[in-house]
Amino acid sequence: MDQRLQGKIAIVTGAGQTPGDTIGNGRAMAVLFARGGAKIMLVDRRLDSAEETRTMIEKEGGTAFAFAADVTKIDDCRRIAEKCVETYGRIDILVNNVGIGGEDFGPVKLKEEVWDRIYNTNVKSAFMTCKYVLPIMEQQGSGSILNISSVAAVANTSMLAYKTSKAAMNALTHSVAMKYAKKGIRVNAIMPGLMKTPMAIEGISTGRGISKEELIKQRDNRVPLKGGMGSGWDIAYAALFLVSDEAKFITSVILPVDGGQCGMVG
Repeated sequence: MDQRLQGKIAIVTGAGQTPGDTIGNGRAMAVLFARGGAKIMLVDRRLDSAEETRTMIEKEGGTAFAFAADVTKIDDCRRIAEKCVETYGRIDILVNNVGIGGEDFGPVKLKEEVWDRIYNTNVKSAFMTCKYVLPIMEQQGSGSILNISSVAAVANTSMLAYKTSKAAMNALTHSVAMKYAKKGIRVNAIMPGLMKTPMAIEGISTGRGISKEELIKQRDNRVPLKGGMGSGWDIAYAALFLVSDEAKFITSVILPVDGGQCGMVG
């Protein structure tokens, strides 16, 4: 069994998932990290969903615990860092995986409260978790932070708030990476493309009022690489590499995992 994360302590936010037929990015990353030997703190607003992930990990012989928190609230972000250190003694890995879209209709029709909700969830949450995790990693002299962004940050899309929030996530990644490089802390991001995850398929099909089968067909056809959309496992395997010591000379990287979508930008 792959043990490249043996002895590591990881926090994964958004470690539960929307109910659906496939696996989400957060759950896939948590399971794969545990298979790699890490102990995992599973953070989600929905404790029951995080507990489902914990059960999956423990059935495979891994170690994890679930923790209910809303990463848009600063006190919850502080509690996440404190609880991880209280339970496991350190924090080696932080994955900022919480993100939302929806009701994102462009600058005229977009409501202020929707803009705020998307930004608070997609960007402010990552800032606030970093705020409390970074001092712990700095004291340790090491750490790896991974932010889950989106190809929407660089692609042509009408989703104004979502696009700009993910571009901000990329900028946050660069800024924190450069500030903490000399402290031994690496900070990278992944930009998923069109993925066959429950949040994408269940949420978007419902929002558009079309069948899941039709949505999957549409999205598959937009991916250059043969086979169509990626899965949560594709994100998880890229994440496993970036947070592991195999990537010890990699920081400030924004990695597309998108089946070639970024090659169509321009």
